[in-house]
Amino acid sequence: MSIKILALSGSSRRDSLNRKLLEIAAQGARESGAEITTLQLGELALPLYDQDLEADSGLPAGARQLQALMTEHHALLIATPEHNGGYTALLKNAIDWASRPREDGSSGLTAVAGKAVAVVSASMGPLGGARSQIALKLVLDKIGMIVIPQAFALGVGHLAFDDGGRLKDANVDILVRSVGAALHKVASKLT
Repeated sequence: MSIKILALSGSSRRDSLNRKLLEIAAQGARESGAEITTLQLGELALPLYDQDLEADSGLPAGARQLQALMTEHHALLIATPEHNGGYTALLKNAIDWASRPREDGSSGLTAVAGKAVAVVSASMGPLGGARSQIALKLVLDKIGMIVIPQAFALGVGHLAFDDGGRLKDANVDILVRSVGAALHKVASKLT
């Protein structure tokens, strides 16, 4: 059975460092045999989470789509930018909607609980988004995901890529790809 991994970034920027890093980590998973689906969270119709809106109108189409994608995949690969020491509102909102009960009455957590997840991050600062990873991992653990220990935080990311979006440092490239490969390995054992 082919392992399917959903790759998503918490960044909505067109030229995002995190999207570039995500693609390299995803390539590591592909090279290990995984099928990768890349999702741009900004393209989903996800209003800010509001329990009254949910009670009045049910789950928005984007939340249903996100839950379905998470259910169809064996694992998640997430790139998280760092905003003021935490992860982005875009990513938090998506997690909040995805974890809501489904319209059939089943728990939204069934879309992610027990699935492996790997986290990478990049920032212009020297810590590479490590603080956003810590905050995100706490939430992912809370919703029942298995956060693998392999992760990567790319500091001074604005200087790390060439014009083609490739990492300049071959050793860093190997380390980032190894996160995707490790996620594939763990997901294979869980499936």
